[in-house]
Amino acid sequence: MRPQLLSPARLALAVAVAVSACSLDLNRAWADPAMQRYALPAQPLDQALRQIARQSASTLVVDPALLRGRQSAAVNGQLSAEAAVRQAVAGSGLQLRVTDNGTLTLEKADSSDALQLGATSITGSALGEVTENTGSYTTASMATATKFKASARETPQSVTVVTRQRMDDQNMQTLDDIASYTPGLTLRKTGGERPQFYSRGAAIDNIMVDGLPIAYDSDTLGTATLAMFDRVEVVRGASGLMVGSGNPSGTLNLVRKRPTLAPQITLTAAAGSWDNYRTEIDASSSLNDAGTVRGRVVGSYQDKNSFTDAYSNQRQLLYGITEFDLSDATTLTLGGYYNREDNPGADWNGSPTHADGSFLDISRSSRFSPDWTYWDKTNKSVFAEVEHRLDNDWRLRLSASWLKANLEMLGSSYYRLDPTADELQLNVGRYSYEHTQKSIDGYASGPFSLFGRTHELVVGASYRRDDTNDGPGGGPDASFNYVVDPNNFHYKDVPRPAIDYNWSRKGKVDQSSAYTAVRFNLRDDLKLILGSRLDWYEYQQHTEVGAYAFGADYKATREVTPYAGLIYDLNDTYSVYTSWTRIFKPQEYQNSSGGLLAPVTGTNYEAGLKAEYFGGALNASFALFQLDQENLAKSLPAGDCPTMDACYEAAGEIRTRGLELELGGELAPGWQASAGYTYAAAEYVKATGSAQKGDRFDSDSPYNLFKLATSYQLPGDLDQWSVGGAFRTQSRTYTSYSVKQGGYSVVDLMTQYRVTPAVTLQTNLNNVADKRYYQSISNPAGANIFGEPRNVMFTVKWSL
Repeated sequence: MRPQLLSPARLALAVAVAVSACSLDLNRAWADPAMQRYALPAQPLDQALRQIARQSASTLVVDPALLRGRQSAAVNGQLSAEAAVRQAVAGSGLQLRVTDNGTLTLEKADSSDALQLGATSITGSALGEVTENTGSYTTASMATATKFKASARETPQSVTVVTRQRMDDQNMQTLDDIASYTPGLTLRKTGGERPQFYSRGAAIDNIMVDGLPIAYDSDTLGTATLAMFDRVEVVRGASGLMVGSGNPSGTLNLVRKRPTLAPQITLTAAAGSWDNYRTEIDASSSLNDAGTVRGRVVGSYQDKNSFTDAYSNQRQLLYGITEFDLSDATTLTLGGYYNREDNPGADWNGSPTHADGSFLDISRSSRFSPDWTYWDKTNKSVFAEVEHRLDNDWRLRLSASWLKANLEMLGSSYYRLDPTADELQLNVGRYSYEHTQKSIDGYASGPFSLFGRTHELVVGASYRRDDTNDGPGGGPDASFNYVVDPNNFHYKDVPRPAIDYNWSRKGKVDQSSAYTAVRFNLRDDLKLILGSRLDWYEYQQHTEVGAYAFGADYKATREVTPYAGLIYDLNDTYSVYTSWTRIFKPQEYQNSSGGLLAPVTGTNYEAGLKAEYFGGALNASFALFQLDQENLAKSLPAGDCPTMDACYEAAGEIRTRGLELELGGELAPGWQASAGYTYAAAEYVKATGSAQKGDRFDSDSPYNLFKLATSYQLPGDLDQWSVGGAFRTQSRTYTSYSVKQGGYSVVDLMTQYRVTPAVTLQTNLNNVADKRYYQSISNPAGANIFGEPRNVMFTVKWSL
């Protein structure tokens, strides 16, 4: 049954506790005087209650809407579960009351009106969306795959959540770090500031921010923005239901930090190798006495050199967000951020190799770009959300965002005149980019009844518009001729040429979509998710180089993207699932009649087993997957193209097969871990271009990939200390240009000491063994990027 509020004017909460695996009754679970040692910092109240319930071997069930914005007090000492709850709610405006029948009730202080729940009304837990201050490496709820809020076990795809605690423990600062340490993802760069993320044999070309899709553009989009996010939710495989067009690789959903009701301030200062200095402030509070207006601001600044000669970074971030409770049922959110990343000395093309693809005998600090290069990004964004909650548990939500991303760069790259010689011809480019993205999404979600059971429905529509206004740009005139011997090169020797600004590019992408999804509750242990998305996509681009002009236009109309998933609960711990979903990506190639080829389609088949231990504190999964990409362009002989220089047919097909094993969350009290193994093999099923059937595709991604991150809070009198680290290992990789690298492993270590409940010291030692490896490999002319040598970072954090 659904509880009813006795007084709409008052905030109230019923807290009932059911035992976990030991089959005790409700009253005994909370009346048990067994003491536990608690050392919980001040944090969002829902998270504190969840930690108390977990540590006391109980399941806490609560309506998170009634806890919105409330902050807990710190909980310390040897306490019973009831005493721990009383400490947690001190100063929150709520008080704990135990009724005659043993029901625990949280209600507004000095209130006689309270919502009461008996033991029979306990049906599940809605805690766990926010990961900040939980100390956890997992979460109880996410909505990236289908827009339904669900746990990892209830999501019929491979998912990972990189929580705030993991980011802090591993000192993650950029999206590059997320890709480096997340199971199933690989990071590649074609230059120092051009990261690209890969999953299941394909590039990730869409990301989301609070569920709103944006195109990922490595040229202009700043990546040093993690300070403003609570977590990163990762879905591997096709996610067309959520993002529309793109590759069938996966999606990263960056979930912003939200304001809190109670005041909290965190100050962070860090210093490390290569003169790496960073400061951060994070402040949040209610902005009026009633708590109906709440605000948060995050600012960070980083100034660092790098292990590469004459290459440095200056990164600035300012983020602000405000929530307005327009009524008990309606919340308006406004916010924005400014991110600037100046990168003097950034290279455009990494290091070359010998002509035969073997690596040069050089120091990792070596640079092959002149000292006058740079790659500077500036991002500005504003966003708005409004959510209305209806009495029948339906929600209406409208979100919109505007993002302008600018690039100013001067860079150099190389090409070989003689493929058998080491000498390289230097290429120089100077470009300005301006990319503007506008997105809007609106949907309604809620329950409905059919055949005597309650199901859930989502229906919505979205629109995205991406505009490019690039230029001026260009390179030196024909008189510039500079040949480099990579075996005898110094970056200060290269003269800076004059630039002939003869290049510009303008373009736009329009995408309109309508979508729906239904989660059918066929039985208590069987769920079926069906969804579909309808897209209209149009692309236009016009480029001018001197007197030459050329363009491209293509569109896709009424593209249908289906989704199906089935989840069967074997018992209270284990579930089996299967899913099938697709995604599409328009292409600009023409057939022999002059028409555009059909879009490339990506289809993801997946089946597996998921488990949830300790009331959701630990999640595990095993997945088998197959990903097919079809309609890849295959060039036709010139004789088949009578009216054009080149034409193609949609004939190529790539298949990726593999498996994934993952474990994330709390292994034991105080011991958090995230581990994942991925095997993925991609090959051509049908020939395309020079590739033949059976040839390996995406060989610069490893077949085997294992990643582990962990932290452990020492017990007893040493509980002020935490230790941890990370381990990454992968099998060999190679490229079609004869560049190859054997497998390698990297180990990181972390120690943390809590001086007081408010002050924490942390040390991160990365690449402990100083392993020499290439983070990315490409071709003999360049784009081979060294991984970081051994380095250390010291961090002090004050929580006020």
